[in-house]
Amino acid sequence: MQNIKCQLLDLWIDCAEKPLTANEYLELFKGIVFQEFKIENVEFLNFEHDMLYPLTTSSEGYYISNGIPYVSVAPYFEKRHQSPNLLVEKLKQYFEYAGDVLVLQGENSPILGILVLEETQIWKAFAQTPYKTELEKLISDTVRIIKSNQNNTYEKKLNRELFEMTEIFHSTMDVNHILEAMIHGVKSIFPKFQSKLILSNDQDRRQIEDVYVFDYLLERPSTIEAFVSGEMTIEQATDIDHRLLNAPIKGKQGIYGVLQIFAPTDYLFSSREKKFILHLAHTSGNALENAKLYHQSHRLVSDLQLINETSQRLNMQLNKEEILSFLIKQLNKSFTPSEICFALVENNEYQNAKGTSAFFYDNSSNIYSNYIANHFEKSVDPLFVADFDNLVDQKVTYNSMMAVPIVISENVQGYCAILHEEPYYFSFDSFKLMQSIIRHSSLAISNILLREQLQEMVDRDHLTKLYARKYLDRYVEKSMEDDEFGAFVLCDIDNFKKVNDTFGHQTGDLILKTIAERLQQNIQHEGICARWGGEEMAIYLPNKELCDTIEIVNSLIKMIPETTDPSVTISSGIAIWKKDSDLTYQGLFQNADVALYEAKNNGKNRYCLF
Repeated sequence: MQNIKCQLLDLWIDCAEKPLTANEYLELFKGIVFQEFKIENVEFLNFEHDMLYPLTTSSEGYYISNGIPYVSVAPYFEKRHQSPNLLVEKLKQYFEYAGDVLVLQGENSPILGILVLEETQIWKAFAQTPYKTELEKLISDTVRIIKSNQNNTYEKKLNRELFEMTEIFHSTMDVNHILEAMIHGVKSIFPKFQSKLILSNDQDRRQIEDVYVFDYLLERPSTIEAFVSGEMTIEQATDIDHRLLNAPIKGKQGIYGVLQIFAPTDYLFSSREKKFILHLAHTSGNALENAKLYHQSHRLVSDLQLINETSQRLNMQLNKEEILSFLIKQLNKSFTPSEICFALVENNEYQNAKGTSAFFYDNSSNIYSNYIANHFEKSVDPLFVADFDNLVDQKVTYNSMMAVPIVISENVQGYCAILHEEPYYFSFDSFKLMQSIIRHSSLAISNILLREQLQEMVDRDHLTKLYARKYLDRYVEKSMEDDEFGAFVLCDIDNFKKVNDTFGHQTGDLILKTIAERLQQNIQHEGICARWGGEEMAIYLPNKELCDTIEIVNSLIKMIPETTDPSVTISSGIAIWKKDSDLTYQGLFQNADVALYEAKNNGKNRYCLF
């Protein structure tokens, strides 16, 4: 007995500065009992969570093997003094070599654990003496001190990690630094366990390992419960062969995500570990909240500056292209999208406006354009899609989408849409900012569209839809400044007064519209057609050779009698100009009028060249 005491004391002194693990202590103790009693097989059953866990199958103090329920052996504890063999026989079900046991107890008689010993002749003789009880008490005291020291060491480690993380949390407003510190702290305490953070999608952060976005459609019910209720949940997740702990990351104003720890299925988290995890989750939640509020305040200032700048620019006298160009620049700067589209309603269809990304002119964009168009047919509410892949049956390139309608007089007259490859790329704050920008812009765009419609009414003849005389004047004058040469054609309907007198002005108007349509079809984008006045119409062709002009006029002279009812003919006068001549645009018109007069005097239904 004296030898054992000395060896235990030596063991304690040798390990005082650097405490060993429970397994290492057990191995040294095995050496002592082998030396004194020639016992080769020894097992220590540690008492945790109403279970007795074999120490030799544990890993670094984590009892992860199937333990022995304490209730199954508790009756034998009470009877061990009267019938000691009953407890031994019970334990032989688990350990064949069991020959004797030492029940280790604390100061207030809670069970610390059980030492299961192989019985040898030396031990058998020793067990008959009163020293067995003394040895049992000695080992109980030793184990109690070792466990107390280990608990203190572990507590210090937890406190140190928590202190270091709290120090980081209070020294930074960077969300990424907070998340990285949190992940590092959890891995330091649970190095063998997988862990991850699942955050709500309004966190502005870069991609960090083990940090994921919360998705209600994919998360486990226990994870959703922790996120919604704000209480820790523990799930025996047999389908993934883990015990799953979910701790809500919450601040004073809300819950920002869930900390998940994946332990082996039979691992039981201690109350101390649960307390540490909750404290960590709450501390990090407050830090995230402070960082979020800090960034929100800066973002709000920036957003207000952006809206103010946008409003000032929109109040300037800009045309539609200038406004859309400015808005595209602002949206690219604020949201860094991969693709951007402005579409406006023209002839009851959405047409892409200038500045729209090339992607939206490709057929692959139809799935987005059709989805947006279908939505705005039914609603004027903006669209905020975090993961477009979940809404359609095919694989798509861009998953994040925001689309805001351009509403004029309570009708959707267009929209702005931005896309990005990554799901959950745009935050809800970004969505609100985009709505504000587009709504401020809608009035300016509305004014421009109305101004364009008004200008179109001024520039076009109401009956024929050809350009008006004043617009033609401006167009030709500018062409004579910029181009090298051009041709002006003045057309007059022959005997038009007779048509009006015979068939009525309604038929006359119909003939005017028919001839105007034929002129437009033949000229298309090569020049412009205008109503000169009454039954006279004009054609101007910039940079058009004389021979080509004559061919066009001849075609019209031949076509118009065949396409009008009643059939009418036209006479035309052609005048040309070149850069090196001193001809003014008034002179050009006069020349064409002289040529037209000559065609009329020479039999009509023909052209003459000045």
